[in-house]
Amino acid sequence: MEQPNTDYIDKLSGDNLEFRNRMIEILKRELPEEIEVYQNLIKNKNYLLTAQSVHKLKHKISILGLEKSYYLAEKFEDNLKNQSVLLQTDFENVLKLINEFVNNL
Repeated sequence: MEQPNTDYIDKLSGDNLEFRNRMIEILKRELPEEIEVYQNLIKNKNYLLTAQSVHKLKHKISILGLEKSYYLAEKFEDNLKNQSVLLQTDFENVLKLINEFVNNL
């Protein structure tokens, strides 16, 4: 399985450590909130709103360098729009992985 990284953030920040730290702080603040929203929506089987939540989360996935997981999230988002939870477990495994990574930054 691919591993999250800060390569994109590092490249975007260049030598600006303050900017890099702000980006990481935003991730640390927003990611758990967005995961919680996702979990509540999927639990309530509100698939259209869950798809919108996945759409937001896939940008975090991309920022953390997970290209394959981004495409998985994209497919899961499409599935949700069609009232299907196919790929839910795989997507939630990605969420767990990125959440642990961000918490350890």
